[in-house]
Amino acid sequence: MDSLVLAGIVLALLFNFVNGMNDAANSIATVVATRVLSPFRAVAMAAFFNLIGPLLFTTAVAKTIGKGIVDPVYLTPFVIVMGMFVAVLWVYLSSYVGIPISATHALVGGLIGSAVAYAGIGVIILPSAGTIIGLFIYAALGAMIGMVVCFIVGRVTKEEAMLPFIVQGAFAGAILSVPFVIITGLLKISGLFAIVIFIVLSPLLGFIFTYIFSLLFIRRFRNGNPKKMNFLSKKLQVLSASFYSIGHGSNDAQNGMGVITAILVAGGVLNEFIVPVWVIVISCAAIALGTILGGWQVVKTMAKKITNLRPYQGFCAETSGGVVLSFITAFGVPVSTTHAITGAIMGVGATRGSSAVQWGTVRRIVTAWVITIPITAVCSYACFVVYKIIFP
Repeated sequence: MDSLVLAGIVLALLFNFVNGMNDAANSIATVVATRVLSPFRAVAMAAFFNLIGPLLFTTAVAKTIGKGIVDPVYLTPFVIVMGMFVAVLWVYLSSYVGIPISATHALVGGLIGSAVAYAGIGVIILPSAGTIIGLFIYAALGAMIGMVVCFIVGRVTKEEAMLPFIVQGAFAGAILSVPFVIITGLLKISGLFAIVIFIVLSPLLGFIFTYIFSLLFIRRFRNGNPKKMNFLSKKLQVLSASFYSIGHGSNDAQNGMGVITAILVAGGVLNEFIVPVWVIVISCAAIALGTILGGWQVVKTMAKKITNLRPYQGFCAETSGGVVLSFITAFGVPVSTTHAITGAIMGVGATRGSSAVQWGTVRRIVTAWVITIPITAVCSYACFVVYKIIFP
């Protein structure tokens, strides 16, 4: 195993480590905010379930990272190392200033930038025109179905604000149409195209599912004893936080697995892209260690600066976010767990009205989401070019 391959493995593990630091907030922000668990106990719990998460799921996400973003032929050890270097720096800096970003998207941008610098824009695996058009068609159909359903429900319930209600139905129908076509196999959405789509969809799905689940939960237990419900919600929140941590580990830990396996293939250590067991174990361990050390500035942002959470709301946010994350992971999409839980927290906050959500904080978080892939791609491209000029 040459030194460049070894450096790539070390960088991939370092990436998983800083990923765990930044994304610690995904699993523990709500239980810390509601004081169900102390920060140390919450982080220890998240680290444990992050460790076992990838062992319960397939390695489909790792294959997408290693084979579905850029042509694997051009993923040389140096290309991977340069992309990883930029991704690690971006995630670390974001954690330091307390911005919850997507480590997954930082990695994707880093790999794209260095690969394009190496072999040109053609190395990016792009969807066909038919796939893109098909997505818009299915989204339009979903919007129309959502409008019709909300119109009927509005007439039955005598909804006063019919137009906003119908518009909300169209919006929800368009969003929900995407997971529907993926589940049914009506449209093949994978690779970079799926990643870009779920930058938008994962927080929206988290918002929609949590909003609906929270309203159902409130309606079901609205006449319950407040003290008993608070006690039950705290117990349930420990379970929901564990569930979300499993989903987080199963998706995000696979980023490092995919890169390590890709660099082993590129370096000639492996003949085909099959994730070895030892790669799974060390990748999980790295992200768990990062979670133990924690990214406390990010936890503070997620726990206190989006909305005020009660135990039942934390349970609803983590459960719904975990369901969304597990679904996306099962189909091999490297998605931002930060996006999913942030959308879920906004969804549970919105049940108390729009004013319950700190939209200024949300705007800053969304801005970081939008710029992550472009900025890491540009930086990785620039680093690759500068290195080749200095060391031709």
